[in-house]
Amino acid sequence: MNAPILRTQELTRRFGGLVAVDKVSLELHVGEVHAVIGPNGAGKSTLTNLLSGDLPPSSGSVQFEGRDIGGLKSDRISRLGVGRSYQKTNIFLPFTVFENCRLAAQSRTPRAWRVWQGAGVFGDINRLAEEAMEAAGLAHRRERVAATLSHGEQRQLEIAMCLATRPRLLLLDEPLAGMGPHESHRMVDLIK
Repeated sequence: MNAPILRTQELTRRFGGLVAVDKVSLELHVGEVHAVIGPNGAGKSTLTNLLSGDLPPSSGSVQFEGRDIGGLKSDRISRLGVGRSYQKTNIFLPFTVFENCRLAAQSRTPRAWRVWQGAGVFGDINRLAEEAMEAAGLAHRRERVAATLSHGEQRQLEIAMCLATRPRLLLLDEPLAGMGPHESHRMVDLIK
């Protein structure tokens, strides 16, 4: 069997006297889909925050592709190849679907020295945005302003933005929250 892309060993997070995540050890391999289930307050989002760098661990370790990432900031972990969605949708509401995806793709190919050029001239970035929209089933919504999308489509857009960064691992925090049956089925198909 191949080495895990992500491994935790006795990962723990304390908030004062409260232990939100207690000695979690897990291994994730490329091509696998895993779910963390439990009631509200069980520590699912806290675990996701530990894996993505939004929270530092109190103890234990997190390794991504064999590298210790426990305690690294979330932007650094993201640049290493970990994509992440949040419980509350995290998109740019006044931007179009394409602009949201292009902005995410731009984060991986910074071009500070070309600050006066329009983003539209960067073919590689635009291709990443187009591929992400297509993969998330939003190519037909390309020019729609994100604020006008349904809740389910906004969740799809957040995943498309993650995909535009070309992650090797994707962490989704409650991807079906607040969705009706039709939107839930569409999201499950997207995750597959």
